[in-house]
Amino acid sequence: MEIADLTPAERRVWRAFPRGEVVDFRRSDDEDAEDGHTWGPERTVRAKALRALLLAGTAEEGQVAALRVVGARITGVLDLQYAAVEHSVRLWGCHFERAAILYGAHVRQLNLSHSYLPALEAATLHVEGVLRLTDCRVPGQVRLGGARLSGALFLERARLGDEDEDPDDVLHLNHATVDDDMWAPGLTVHGQIQLNGAKVSGTVNLDEAMLINPGGTVLDARSFAVGTDMHAVRMRTQGRVNLRGATVAGGIDLTGARLSNPGGVALRASSVIARELWLRNAPRIEGTANLRRSQFELLHATPDVWPDAVRLDGLTYNALAPHLPAKQRLPLLEREEDGYVPHTYEQLTAAYRRIGDDAAARMVQLAKQRRHRTTLPWYAKLWGHLQDVTVGYGFRPMRAAAWLLTLLLTGTIAYTLKQPPALKAGEAPAFNPLFYTFDLLLPIIDFGQEKAFTPQGWYQWLSYALILAGWILATTIVAGITRAVSRQ
Repeated sequence: MEIADLTPAERRVWRAFPRGEVVDFRRSDDEDAEDGHTWGPERTVRAKALRALLLAGTAEEGQVAALRVVGARITGVLDLQYAAVEHSVRLWGCHFERAAILYGAHVRQLNLSHSYLPALEAATLHVEGVLRLTDCRVPGQVRLGGARLSGALFLERARLGDEDEDPDDVLHLNHATVDDDMWAPGLTVHGQIQLNGAKVSGTVNLDEAMLINPGGTVLDARSFAVGTDMHAVRMRTQGRVNLRGATVAGGIDLTGARLSNPGGVALRASSVIARELWLRNAPRIEGTANLRRSQFELLHATPDVWPDAVRLDGLTYNALAPHLPAKQRLPLLEREEDGYVPHTYEQLTAAYRRIGDDAAARMVQLAKQRRHRTTLPWYAKLWGHLQDVTVGYGFRPMRAAAWLLTLLLTGTIAYTLKQPPALKAGEAPAFNPLFYTFDLLLPIIDFGQEKAFTPQGWYQWLSYALILAGWILATTIVAGITRAVSRQ
């Protein structure tokens, strides 16, 4: 293309390019690129003119060539498919009438901030530096699957997708590689973000993002890898967040995040490996939360953040924050969709033992036995109730002592009031109601009283009851102590 074939607006761009100068077509600093279809010919640039310049333009001696255009209306299709662009590209606040095609292109820097694009087709794009889509408005798809960015990806306050259209894969980053940060605070997406198999070496920032896809998936980040932290503070979602198999070297911060997908899964963070998961000060999750088989060093969440249905089987953590009594943590384990899951109780017990709260650990183990009892046949439930009432399954040892003292006092008083006759007169030792009751209650102790005296009437039935209670109590105490020792 010759310069003689260019419009006056295009000549300005071509003359500025060799020196990397900025061509600013704006009439005011607060223009909205979405209204760019009304801009006149004095600020209209054909896409084919920009393509020709990028592929054939050269730098002026002693200068660094670059395409730096602000506030232009770009007509036609900017087609740089498979192109190798050696210069920095900055099309700031521009209005693209057609979708830009950068499939397989290789560029040095690409800045489309504050621009309006119907869509962006840039799968397998290679950017040697930074890709900026800050404050962009893209009602269609942004396809960056398999892209390789040597710098950061900026999407601050970008608005992607159209709330009046059927939701689609609005931001497609599957298997993309970002060697720096993915910075997207304030991002708004109507549709789905796909990050399956993607890798970000730095930080992912989705603070105060709004992801909307009711009844569908808003964030699909299966096997997503993050080199440092993933921030989503005060993020709001309407749809499923899927982090299955994600690996985050640092923490996942969902402080104040509002996760909502009524009737479905709101948070799927199964098989996730991260140092920390923060749900501090977050409202109650609307929908199911799935954390099965995930691994965290710290899980920071208060009980009121969890929904009515959870899946926690295989979840492991070293510590819980904030530190709360066991009675506040236990109701969560009863919301398990898979029913009774012993592993969840063992994990909570281990967390309390690590901080030296043995009383809380015993309470969790007692709750585990009671929950397990609900799964047993009636006769096993009966035996379980007996162990619970007598010794609290071995986790309430003082309860056994109380039962022993009560029965001992009952027998002592009864046989003081009515001494049983001697079995063999003249050969029996002096009667002692206390030790006689001891003989009846404790099968392994023999003071010689039980064999020497034989009660009559209802006192005989009392002796039978004390013998039976002693055997039951001794058996449950041994079973409970054995269980408690094995837990230690």
